[in-house]
Amino acid sequence: MNKSTLAIVVSIIASASVHAAEVYNKNGNKLDVYGKVKAMHYMSDYDSKDGDQSYVRFGFKGETQINDQLTGYGRWEAEFAGNKAESDSSQQKTRLAFAGLKLKDIGSFDYGRNLGALYDVEAWTDMFPEFGGDSSAQTDNFMTKRASGLATYRNTDFFGIVDGLDLTLQYQGKNEDRDVKKQNGDGFGTSVSYDFGGQRFCRQRRLYSLRSHQGAKSAAPRTGDKAEAWATV
Repeated sequence: MNKSTLAIVVSIIASASVHAAEVYNKNGNKLDVYGKVKAMHYMSDYDSKDGDQSYVRFGFKGETQINDQLTGYGRWEAEFAGNKAESDSSQQKTRLAFAGLKLKDIGSFDYGRNLGALYDVEAWTDMFPEFGGDSSAQTDNFMTKRASGLATYRNTDFFGIVDGLDLTLQYQGKNEDRDVKKQNGDGFGTSVSYDFGGQRFCRQRRLYSLRSHQGAKSAAPRTGDKAEAWATV
C-alpha cells in the first residue's frame, strides 16, 4: 500500500526562517539569540505522523576574543514540541551543543553535538520549510546530519593561501548506549569545497565509520562491519 504524508505549515511569528537578535557585543565578546516558531499539521496515512507537529526552536551562539589571533566560540540549540502533554518528558531535545577555538588562518577546532561532514553537501538541498535534505541526511546516523561525539576541524581559504578553498576534517567517537539504529563505532570524514567565483563545487567523502558491535550483528542480511558514504554537488 502506498502511503503519503502532507504537511501544512502555518506561519506564526516565523515558520520557514530563523530570526536572530544580538544580545551582547562588547570588547570582543558576542552573544546572539535566535529561534523560530512553526505551527504545522501533518495529514498522513502513518498514524505516528498524522496530526499536530508544531514546535518551538531556539538557541544561543557566542564567541569571545582571547587575543588578536585566538577566539573561543560555542553554540547550543534546542527544540520543544508543541504537540505533547506538559507531563511528557520527551517534549524537549538538544539539537546542537559544542564549543571550540579558532586560530586565525590556521582554522577552528570544536567538540560536541554538531553537524556531520556529509551535511556540508546535504545542506544545499535542506532549504525548504519541511522535507528538505532528507535523502541521506538523517539525525544520529553516523556523520550525515546532527550527531554526538564529533571533533571537527575546519579551515577556510586554505590557511589564507587559496581564497575559496575550504577543508573539513571530522572524527566521531563511538555511541553505543542508545537504540541500535542510532548507534555507531569510531569514524572519520572529510569535506572539501572550492568557490569558482560564486559557483561552489563541493565534494565530500566519509572515508570510514565502524558499526557498533550490536549494530553489526543486527544488520543481517546486510554484511560488513563498517559504513562508507560520499556525495558531491
